[in-house]
Amino acid sequence: MPMIRLTSPVGSLTEQGRRSVQRDLAAVLLRWEGAPDTAFFRSQAWSYLVELPEGAQVTAEDDAPRFLVDVTVPEGALSERRRAGLVEEVTHTVLNAAGLGPDEALRVWVLVHEQADGTWGAGGSVIRHTDLVALAKGRRNDA
Repeated sequence: MPMIRLTSPVGSLTEQGRRSVQRDLAAVLLRWEGAPDTAFFRSQAWSYLVELPEGAQVTAEDDAPRFLVDVTVPEGALSERRRAGLVEEVTHTVLNAAGLGPDEALRVWVLVHEQADGTWGAGGSVIRHTDLVALAKGRRNDA
């Protein structure tokens, strides 16, 4: 199942952005993955916000806030087109949550991690990409 984690310096998001960014990012991820908009799939799209303490993130140039988004999906869940769309929309979502414009896009890095098939477990079982596709299509995969 998909997982998304935003790491940002404390205080770098607007009040509204901090309240909504996790669900917004989870929705973006599900949309680009092509998952059905159902309670089950929404409940499995985990979204984390990790806020770094003041001074914990700097560059060699300055201490303006930067944002790191780690996205973990099953291997094969994203085509090249979907991955590119995901990165673009995640970037805009984070910029909006921080009250920044598109000219600040280089402050957002998105790392997409594809979890190899058979190495993701949930509920005490190994979950394979084919299982998720079958669930999305509304049938159970017994293979």
